[in-house]
Amino acid sequence: MMQLSINSREAENYTVIDLQGEVNLKSSPDISEKFLTIFSKNIQEVIVDLSCVTFMDFSGIATLVEGLKWSNKMGKSFVLKSASSDVMNSLALSKLETAFKMIP
Repeated sequence: MMQLSINSREAENYTVIDLQGEVNLKSSPDISEKFLTIFSKNIQEVIVDLSCVTFMDFSGIATLVEGLKWSNKMGKSFVLKSASSDVMNSLALSKLETAFKMIP
């Protein structure tokens, strides 16, 4: 099992959260904590870079949905970037592939 690494990069109006490894029941609370920290900042957009995510279970998807809800509530844009085919399949299985704004 690969440990999850969470890093963030800030620009003027947005923050990019880089996730690397497995997003699962064990790592999801850490992502939620990171979301809360970032959503409290004065930015307009949160971009979650999923290009290095090797696995995502339903708790990971629930965490992304939680991030989307928080961003909508706070009037911020929430974008998923470079989701792998495995992550896209998980989103499709949960019928959420169209719920998120996605960029390549």
